[in-house]
Amino acid sequence: MSSRQADAAAGGKLRTPILFLALLALFAIEAATSGWNAALVILNMGVISAIMALGLNLQWGYAGLFNAGTMGFIALGGVAPVLISMPATQGAMSAGGWRILLALAIAIAVLAIAVQLWKRLRKGLRGLATCLVLVIGFFLFRGVFDPGVSAVEAINPSAQGYLGGLGLPVLLAWPVGALFAALAAWAIGKAALGLRSDYLAIATLGIAEIIVAVLKNENWLDRGVMNVNGIPRPFFIPREIDLQASGEFVAHAAQFGMDPVLASTVFVKLLYLVLFSVVLVVFVIAAQLALHSPWGRMMRAIRENEVAAAAMGKNVTKRHLQIFIIGSAICGFAGAMMVTLDGQLTPATYNPLRFTFLIMVMVILGGSGNNWGAVLGGILVWFLWIKAEAWGPDLLQLLTAGMAPGALKDHLLESAAQMRYLAMGLVLLLVLRFAPRGLLPER
Repeated sequence: MSSRQADAAAGGKLRTPILFLALLALFAIEAATSGWNAALVILNMGVISAIMALGLNLQWGYAGLFNAGTMGFIALGGVAPVLISMPATQGAMSAGGWRILLALAIAIAVLAIAVQLWKRLRKGLRGLATCLVLVIGFFLFRGVFDPGVSAVEAINPSAQGYLGGLGLPVLLAWPVGALFAALAAWAIGKAALGLRSDYLAIATLGIAEIIVAVLKNENWLDRGVMNVNGIPRPFFIPREIDLQASGEFVAHAAQFGMDPVLASTVFVKLLYLVLFSVVLVVFVIAAQLALHSPWGRMMRAIRENEVAAAAMGKNVTKRHLQIFIIGSAICGFAGAMMVTLDGQLTPATYNPLRFTFLIMVMVILGGSGNNWGAVLGGILVWFLWIKAEAWGPDLLQLLTAGMAPGALKDHLLESAAQMRYLAMGLVLLLVLRFAPRGLLPER
């Protein structure tokens, strides 16, 4: 290796710690100017976004799969805390819950019968027989399902109106959220992974929209657009009001010269940050070990040349399905974490811009194929996404200070809230122009 190559390699090794130290300094400045409470709010969600970006990086960076449906997997993960941690709605199962479960069992049975008929009957009969079974099954399903849903949704509809959950610890909901996303990814992958990359993106985006539409409209499952509030916290994270009522905590806050209300919110957010950081570190270590294993080298070989990898005896479709499931499961895990942090499930907030496009920007900015780049991009892009909304009005006030009052100036000032979209587009353009491989390129 020449001296120039050695210097370049050394510079590449130093780039990662330098960029992360710069990111840390950015949050220190935010804490000094806006307060620790505001900085921790951004940082906690930034860590969750980094986990989402890590899941997409496995699919896109490792295997070259263009998944435009991360929103759907994140939303499925978000349902898990509702189904696992919320208390069951009293009387819901006896009123119509069992009918709903029976209807779902009928639907699964009808689909299984239709698949078997399609496989076993000859061409002249299988189409007609399959359609007949599906039509009969549909009416049977609706006849059992609809009365059950109506009965469940009639139970205290202003506050409940859904089945509720199992009342288990919320930490159990996180792997369950990953399982929900993994099962959906298996079903989607079986149907869509044989498609070309652009068709795969369209298919995953459409399926994600279907998932979110179901969550918005099936009130018996998650109250739809009426939202589920009061999702429990992890057992070791207290509520702020309990800390403020504790004389010992108030005394400790006074020692640091902090208001008890501010001290309680900062303390709770620090506990969340520690928990989320542990999860992120575990995922990064696992992803790094996978990247440098024979499996990781095989996935990158498939990404670079599928034909050559298949000629070497690798089952490309099987490996694509495998990594599609793993990456989606990580996104589902992060979705459950996000709902736990928020304390509520709001299906109407899931949109492709936030939970698909922005995650892609995180991976592109950080460096596709580099796990540390995904982490850096996840936290940095989320910081810019939040601060762009706050900086937008100030920037436009400065730019329009010399303009005469009128329709144009009023329009620009009214558009200040949309500056975050312009900012993300500008960031993406600058990265693609000056650092097309990201801030931390894949080695």
